[in-house]
Amino acid sequence: MKASTYFLIITLFFFGCSTQPKVLFDSLPNTYLMESDFESLPNFTDEKYTEILENFKNNCRSKKAKKLYKNLCEKVESIDNEKSFLTDFFTPYLITTKEDKREGLLTGYYEPELSASLKRHDKYQHPLYETPKDLIVVDLSSIYPALKNYRLRGKVVNNRLIPYDTRAQSKKKPVNAEVICYCDSEIDKFFLEIQGSGRVRLDNNSTIYVGYDNQNGHRYRAIGRYLVKIGVLTLKEVSLQSIRKWLINNPKRVDEVLNYNKSLVYFKQRKQAATGALGLELTPKRSVAVDRRYIPLGSMLYLQSNIYNEEINKIVFAQDTGGAIKGSVRADLFLGTGTDALAVAGKLKSELKLWILLPKNKKEKNK
Repeated sequence: MKASTYFLIITLFFFGCSTQPKVLFDSLPNTYLMESDFESLPNFTDEKYTEILENFKNNCRSKKAKKLYKNLCEKVESIDNEKSFLTDFFTPYLITTKEDKREGLLTGYYEPELSASLKRHDKYQHPLYETPKDLIVVDLSSIYPALKNYRLRGKVVNNRLIPYDTRAQSKKKPVNAEVICYCDSEIDKFFLEIQGSGRVRLDNNSTIYVGYDNQNGHRYRAIGRYLVKIGVLTLKEVSLQSIRKWLINNPKRVDEVLNYNKSLVYFKQRKQAATGALGLELTPKRSVAVDRRYIPLGSMLYLQSNIYNEEINKIVFAQDTGGAIKGSVRADLFLGTGTDALAVAGKLKSELKLWILLPKNKKEKNK
């Protein structure tokens, strides 16, 4: 049994009711799980099982999901009872922390729409870059397995690897990268970075899709926190809508605020709409972004939370990541495209409980 196996579950020996959270993934040593059952999942019997299985099949198109669920990705193609497939072959585990903290945060994101041109002219002045040619990404996992989920990013100057240019520095000098298009709004371009993917309406009446490809290596810093710090918004007032409104009303301070976040995202053109870290097209209200240091990409999850005071309990799939998504009991729910999705995503901040659904082992099924 190799410790380097990405989704290797090492506690196939634990049965019955778990009273203490345990580490189940050797590759995710800070992820603590508590064994549960489907009767403990709030309103599980109200789920749309046919829809879930279609999403599970789609999820199995990714290599990471196939590693985690192995033969279940094949078995799902020939099942007769959708609900029984879940209850017979999966065990829910409540995701918690080492200190047994069971509640976290649910936020939302959406696919933004931008206006742009393939050529710089008139109002189209803000370049959307591909990954720079001189950006170096260093993977140390072959030497230090514990750093498997970390990457160093920078550029070589005088035979030394130095930090790559910040957002502010990239505006002051040419970037060694191809330009996908020129946007008509620096603010909208910034929020595209936050969302990770979007669709771009070009001035020639065509549409292209773009998605996250890389970033400059600087840590993400939330500009909402900066606006609270300088006293123009309160913590309670912070939302995507309130931040955007303030920036539009204060054009002379846009660079100051956006540059607080030194991180800069680079994109690539895609053939399909909003696409997550697995390369799969995201499904509204079924796809979530997670922190892959704690939750395996490709995993099937069950979440309990609320949107606008309406409780939601449903199965979702960990198909994306995000710079602002930090921690084990943390998820960002994809809400779709357009103004309706934006209206919900921009203000969604709710308490969250999260379970991961893992394959039952043979001994457990024969109990």
